[in-house]
Order: sequence, then C-alpha cells, then structure tokens
Amino acid sequence: MAGLVNNLLILLLLFQNICLGFRSPLSVFKRYKDTARSLSSECLGSEQPVISLGLSDFALDIRMPGVTPKQSDTYLCMSVRLPVDDEAYVVDFKPHGSMDTVHHMLLFGCNEPSSTENYWDCDEGTCRDKSNILYAWARNAPPTRLPKGVGFRVGGETGGRYFVLQVHYGDISAFRDKHKDCSGVTLHLTHQKQPLIAGMYLMMSVNTVIPPGEKVVDADIACHYKRFPMHLFAYRVHTHRLGKVVSGYRVRNGQWTLIGRQSPQLPQAFYPVEHPVDVSYDDILAARCVFSGEGRTTETHIGGTANDEMCNFYIMYYMEAKHAVSYMTCTQNANPEMFRNIPQEANIPVTIKSDMLKMTHGHHEETKDSDTSSLLQQAKKEEEEILDQETKDGDRSSLLQQAKKEEKEILDQDFHIEEAVEWPGLDLKLGQVSGLALDPENNLVIFHRGDHVWDENSFDSKFVYQQRGLGPIEQNTILVLNPSNAKLLHSTGKSLFYLPHGLSIDKNGNYWVTDVALHQVFKLGTEGKEPLLTLGVALQPGSDKNHFCQPTDVAVDPITGSIYVSDGYCNSRIIQFSPDGLYVMQWGEESSLGRAGPGQFHIPHSLALIPDFSQLCVADRENGRIQCFRLETGEFTREIKHKSFGRELFAVSYVPGGLLFAVNGMPYPGEAEPVQGFVMNFSTGEIIDFFIPLRKSFEMPHDIVASEDRTVFVGDVHARAVWKFASTEKSEAVAEVRLKNKPESTHSLKDADKQPLVQQASSTGVSFVLITTLLIIPIVVLLAILIFIRWRKTTVYGADEEHKLDSSSGRILGRLRGKGGGGINLGNFFASHKGYSRKGFDRLSTEGSDQEKDEDDGTDSEEECSASPLPPAPSSS
Repeated sequence: MAGLVNNLLILLLLFQNICLGFRSPLSVFKRYKDTARSLSSECLGSEQPVISLGLSDFALDIRMPGVTPKQSDTYLCMSVRLPVDDEAYVVDFKPHGSMDTVHHMLLFGCNEPSSTENYWDCDEGTCRDKSNILYAWARNAPPTRLPKGVGFRVGGETGGRYFVLQVHYGDISAFRDKHKDCSGVTLHLTHQKQPLIAGMYLMMSVNTVIPPGEKVVDADIACHYKRFPMHLFAYRVHTHRLGKVVSGYRVRNGQWTLIGRQSPQLPQAFYPVEHPVDVSYDDILAARCVFSGEGRTTETHIGGTANDEMCNFYIMYYMEAKHAVSYMTCTQNANPEMFRNIPQEANIPVTIKSDMLKMTHGHHEETKDSDTSSLLQQAKKEEEEILDQETKDGDRSSLLQQAKKEEKEILDQDFHIEEAVEWPGLDLKLGQVSGLALDPENNLVIFHRGDHVWDENSFDSKFVYQQRGLGPIEQNTILVLNPSNAKLLHSTGKSLFYLPHGLSIDKNGNYWVTDVALHQVFKLGTEGKEPLLTLGVALQPGSDKNHFCQPTDVAVDPITGSIYVSDGYCNSRIIQFSPDGLYVMQWGEESSLGRAGPGQFHIPHSLALIPDFSQLCVADRENGRIQCFRLETGEFTREIKHKSFGRELFAVSYVPGGLLFAVNGMPYPGEAEPVQGFVMNFSTGEIIDFFIPLRKSFEMPHDIVASEDRTVFVGDVHARAVWKFASTEKSEAVAEVRLKNKPESTHSLKDADKQPLVQQASSTGVSFVLITTLLIIPIVVLLAILIFIRWRKTTVYGADEEHKLDSSSGRILGRLRGKGGGGINLGNFFASHKGYSRKGFDRLSTEGSDQEKDEDDGTDSEEECSASPLPPAPSSS
C-alpha cells in the first residue's frame, strides 16, 4: 500500500511540474486572474492580484514573477492586463522593492506590450504602441504622489489596457544566493471620474554643443504654451556627466517663476514643485541646463552614448479632464533673447548635502563608475519612446497604433525633400490651381479654374459674386494624372463651377470640393457629372447653418464619415456635418486685433484631418499658424507656429506616420521669410526640413498634398503650375542599417490589420502541437515508470527498495526542473552588438539610470547597493 501511495505522489509531482512548465499564450491576457500561479514560493505578497476596496475602488497587484537576473545592469519587463474594460483612474501607488536588489522600477500604460511572455528582457521593448509612464520608483528616491482628485486615466476608449512593469537590476551581487525577486507595485484604482487628469511635459535640447575645456556652457529651451491651463506638481532633471544644474521656469509678462532646479548628479527623482505653479495660454515654459566641458578634448554633442550629453527637464502636471492632454514636448528655443533675464540661480550649482550623496551612492562607493553607465543607458530609451505619442477605440485605435510605428520608422530616417526635376507635370497648361488631392489609387487630382480668375472685380462688398454673366467654367476643372509621368487619366467637372477652391477625396474615391463664388460645398462621384450632395445655397453668402461665405476647404473623417468645412474668407469658423449633410456643430470666431487666441481665425484656409490622432488641423492663413482641434468636440488642442512661416500659412497636409507638410505665402515688403515648403514632426510641431522648387519659383502656393512615400505636390494659384517633390535619403547606408535592425517593416494599414490574424493563427497551431506533445510525453513516461516499478517489485525485495525509488524520482524531477531554467536571452544577444540601442521610453525613473551604450566602458553605470557587505561580484562585460 505504501508503494502505491508513493507511486501516486510521484505521478502527481511529475504532472504538476510539467503543467507549471507549460504556459498557454492565453494566460498572458488572463494574468490578473491567476497571478499566484507564476510567483515563486519565496515571494511574499498578495495571492489575489485584484482586491476589491469597495463599490468603486479596487487594488491591482503587479509583481515580477519570481526572477533571478543573470548579470548586472539587466532590465526585465512583465505585463498585466487591466482587469476591467471600463474607464478607470490610478490614484495611488504602493511600491514593493528593496534598494538592495532593485535599482529602479518604471510602470507604463499602453495597449500592446512588446511581448506576451511571462516576463522578457526589456531590450525587446516595453510596448509596441505608444506608452505613457505612470509611475517611477528608485532606491532612496521619494515616491511620486498624486494630488487629491488627480488620476492617470486608463482603460475605456482612450486609456491604455495594459500595464508594463520594468525593473532595472543594477548590481546583482545580492542574488548570489539565487533567490527570486518579486518586486513590483500595487495600484489603487477607482471607477469614480477624477476631475483632474495627470500628464507629462518634456523640455529637451537637441542641438547643444559643448566645446572642449569650456567651463560654462548653457543649453536653453523655451516654448510658448498654446493650450488650456495646466497645474504643475512635480519635476525631474536629466543630463549625463557634464551637467551641473538644470532649472525650469514659467515666464509670464517678463516675470520668471521657478518650477524647480536640481543637480542632475543627484537621484533623478520626480521632486515636488514647492510652490504651486499654473501655466496658461501664451505663457512661456523655459529651461536651462548648465554644462562644463572641462576634461574633454573634443566637442560634446547631444546624443545617446556615454560620451554624449542630454538636457531634459520633465514636468508632471494635471489639467481639467475635459481639456486633458496626456503628453507634450518642447525641443526648441523660441526666444533666445529672453534668457538674458533668467534668474542668476539658474547658473549656480546646487549644493549636494552628505545625506543626499549617501542616497545617490548607497553602500558601494567603489562602483561609482559602473552606475554612471546605467544613468547614461537609460536616456537612450527615454528619447526613443518619448517621441512616440492619444488613442481611440475600434478602428481609430488600430490606426493610432499603426501610426505610432510608422511615425517612429519615418522619423528615424534621414531624408530631404527636393523637386523631381524630371517630372513633366510642371509644363501642363492649367488655370489657377486652387486644390490638390490624391485618390485611393494614389493618382494626383488637380482642381483648377480654367479660364476664370479671381480678381478685384469678382465680388462686391457683401461677397456676392459679380461675374455670373460669364457662366460656369466650360473646361474640365478636375484632372486626374498619373503621378509618375503626369499623363492625363481622366477629367471631369465641366460646366459645374465658377471659382473652384478646395478639394479633398474620401476613402471611397468621391470628390469633395468648394466653390467660393457659389458659396457651396459639393460631393461628386468619380464621373463628376452631377453632385451627390450639395451644402449651402447657390450664390448666396451667409453665416447661419444653411449658408457659407466663400468656403475654402472640406475634409471627411474616414472612420465616422463626418464632414468638416472651413468657412472661410468672410466667416471664421469650422462647421461639422453628419455623413448625410445634416448640421452638427461649429466652432471658431474672428481674430481679435493684435492677438489671435485659440479657436480664432483670420481665413481658415486649408484642412488636414488626422484620423489616427482624432484631430483636425487648420491652416489659419492670415495668422500664419496651424491650429489643431479634437474631432469629436472641436476643442482646441494646440498651435504650431514658427517664425519661418512668416505672416501667412496657406495649406497643410498630413501623412500617416507623423509628418505634417505645409506651404506659406509670399513675404510682405521689408520681410525676409521666403516662400517655401515645410516638413514637420506632427507630435512635436518642430520643423524637420524645408524645400523650394528648382524650376521656376513659388509665387502663391495655394495647396499641398503628400503621400506616404513622402512624395509631395504643390499647386500654385498665380504660377498656374503644379510641382512634384520627392524625398532623397541623406545616407543610404545608414538607412539600410536601420532597416535591417527593425523588428518589423512598415506596411499599409490593410497589411497591418491582416498581419496579427496570420500571427495569431500560427501561434494557435503551435500552441495546439505543444499542448498535445506535452500531454502525451508525461503519459508515456509515467506508464514506463509504472511498468518499471511493477517489474522491480516482482523481482527485487529489500529494505532499500523505497529509497531507490525516491532517488530515481528525485533525479527525474531534478532534470525536469533544471530544463526550464535556461533559454535564449534575445535582449542580451542584440545588446551585445555594437550600435544596438534599447527601445522604449524606458527611463523616466525616479532614480537616474538613463541607459545608453557606452562605447568606451561597458560597465560605466551608477553603483548599486548590495544587501550585505559581500565582496563585489565579478564584472560582466
């Protein structure tokens, strides 16, 4: 009987061991229901990952699943799905970690973790889509606490559905005993709507150069704030070795108010803003980093290696929920002259007290150099994911995720826009070119005025068209061209229009046009013979729901079908209509004298719809700027304005992947800003490139359209011409290397939608085979063992029989357990190759460990505390 019991125990242990070693991919998405399954017995903590705290509140426990890092400076990630689908708010954080083992922890929110494994090397990334940092903890740095009524929005339509925990293990000498780590954080969440939403603003210098031996070098950053009020409650500074002090200010009416200043050589925590600071529309946010080039023999530039530098000032803020923006950046110096008046304290190094030094250096003073590399390596992840940036559900969420990947890939490439001088389209005989668009086949569509012109005799003082006697334009006003050779493919629009203006094409290939003489908007099929939909009253200007006054452009949301009209030359508004043409709402007003505020227009001239970000951007022509608004509400989100725009900005076009294209107007007498084209980073608003034609010259570029391959067309109303521009790689070799290192290539949205289905099917097949194999193998093994045991019982008798059986089973169990301990570490494999950089916004830590690759010293990282004064572990290279 005792033998039978022993046999059953062995069977149970073997089956349990195999089952624990196998993980269904579905368990990743249900981790919050079964966290205890993967936690080591050495880990203390809640066995219930989700704990109810009342009717509307609950706690979510997020822990590393019992890991033992193999080498110093290891970054491990794991993910947990939000256990609810409804919108929730993170209102508090409780960290679980010891500085003896963990250098820092970061918690991100996103919709798609980089891996579905139980945990993974963060070299593979944190999230595949945009990630927002929610929490940061580090050794001896004070935790960030949210003010009352403030929360990070998660779940629902706009918040992330996954949490990704990243833990940096700096010095692993504390793991000599092979114990397992279950550090993490417990979140307090609530379903109660929070009146204030938290977000982050990054100020970052991108072009600072530090001469060798220079004692003091200032890096200044400043941007005009063009959004709804925000309230600042915490800040963080970051530089590399040469940084002495970083300071941030709000400047209002010439008065400088300190947000915070700190030495970047201290723990890079989020420190509380000592005195409440609010930022309003048209305030200036300014920051200065002070460096010293002493000890360097060559110039030091901004970059991602240990020998480069960085100048970052992070601000945590909150805004009213209805106006909340989760992330903003500033990378320029909009007003260098103002820094003559910066307070003197900005150039005075911060005195580091002895207790702060102890906080910085922990117990291992001799490993100081090794911890500096950790600081530097972290910055690389910060900068790469920092430019990845708002979400929507359903199709819009899919578009957003794709747009983020495309934006990252596009902005990683060095390119320049130049005229395609071989393109014959410049010689076409056209009337005044007023509108351009690309159809679903990527053919170029031109909207021109034939033999009609808009001049001083066209309208009276009440904007009534005065040349009706000419009749409609007798030429075809809509031309469809092959974009490669300018061959005419199709033409239409004869005898329909008087003074064409704006043109756009919806996802079904329908033409949407405006006529400033008729004061109307039309939807036309590809044949263009009769309008499918007409908005406005012919030849009657007005400003009510049924009339327009010289409408300029139209845009159609590909997701909802909503219609947006910019109206126009004599009205200053944007009007939204339903897909059937029913009035929904409008926003905007005329600019006040001397100052143009949010939502004020002086000729809203061109529209660019950005469906992936659920925004509509408007070329506010006479105010020389771009204004962007939320599609659903018409709420102002931001302004993009540069001195190089001059006084007029005529047109704007958006390309999936994060690029914004625009053209300005001719300079006024005495002004120097040339007429030219602009390429901008949509997320930051900064200008990436300028371009001008080589043949002829711009006279009044009136519209612009760009394709995803960065082919750009510009139509000029005075020159009566269309130019084609194309991108040229600045360094094909660099581009090729980058392409090879990308985990996935850029696809069209259709391909991107198909790809996960294929991968899922493949994964399901593999999982089925694994399940079948893993179920059959133990059964076969168990049968063999039972047969062997029965045979031994019938042939061998003695007091040591039970001992022999236990030894045999022990060896088998030992082998099975040992087999699960190894694996290929892809993160370390890639990281060992020169030039590899960790991906992800991985370093907004409260403790400086901004990781980059140090070409001179692979162990140049800030030192880490150990649990006891053991001799230092052998360094790993």
